[in-house]
Amino acid sequence: MPFTTTDVKRMDTGKIFDVIIVGGSYAGLSAAMALGRSLRRVLVIDSGLPCNRQTPYSHNFLTQDGKPPAAINALAIQQVQAYATVSFENDLAVSGIKTTLGFAITTASGKTFAARKLIFATGVKDLQPGINGFAACWGITVIHCPYCHGYEFRGKATGILANGERAFHLATLVKNLSPAVTVLTAGANTFTPGQLEALGKNNIPVIEVPVDTIEHDNGHISAVVLKDGQRLHFDALYASLPFAQHCDIPEAIGCALTEQGYIQVDAMCQTTVSGIFACGDNTAMLRSVANAVFSGNLTGAVVNRELATESFWAG
Repeated sequence: MPFTTTDVKRMDTGKIFDVIIVGGSYAGLSAAMALGRSLRRVLVIDSGLPCNRQTPYSHNFLTQDGKPPAAINALAIQQVQAYATVSFENDLAVSGIKTTLGFAITTASGKTFAARKLIFATGVKDLQPGINGFAACWGITVIHCPYCHGYEFRGKATGILANGERAFHLATLVKNLSPAVTVLTAGANTFTPGQLEALGKNNIPVIEVPVDTIEHDNGHISAVVLKDGQRLHFDALYASLPFAQHCDIPEAIGCALTEQGYIQVDAMCQTTVSGIFACGDNTAMLRSVANAVFSGNLTGAVVNRELATESFWAG
């Protein structure tokens, strides 16, 4: 039977919170710290599988540049745990409902928790192509962002696995980091004549033959083998991948998505459902630790302000 508002009223008070945060990586932990510092009772539900778990080092984040993502996350958890009103549940959130008292979230282990507000910091999942070796290299030498990884591969032979506008955008950025750039469109290119001309002026070849295999040594590319047997040497390969929301609860509750597939939020990280907020990679194209921390901090402050205002007017 579905969980109801009546069930929430009967719940043990230990399972009722001011805020439930679904997702306990950088954005979720940043929101939890902001709320914990305002004495809000917060529950962070996290399954322990961040999208960057295979990435050896995180970059472009002041004070943590070059640190392993797991080390940054462990320190963040330690610091958030110092706030007594913040609790953690190592579990996977699988469903949620809106109630007259707020919201309820149920986990894979069958536990249900209630809160006045929800924050989704659930990130996205990349939809990887069926290329042999791709998954093993993802986040190591098959990368997504010049700002996160480009400096480490400066001056190195670099490929771009993308087509059209996205490939052209990456090429303009990567050319500044490496003189040896090649675009792999994995089929007929969709560049405009002007874009093709600009790529040619910058000595960036465009190869339309699909990729068959990425040969590697523990995630470090040794060769990219094309369907026609060509073997190309790259030290790094940028890949622009489609994605899906990592968690479908927001959409199931009624939160709208953008045309690009992100959770739609306003400048205050409020979704289209009152009382539900979202932050981090699930809301924006800019996928970086620094942006996740910023958006989580902002969301925590906004949610606290909303809680404070509601309580103040209630007397």
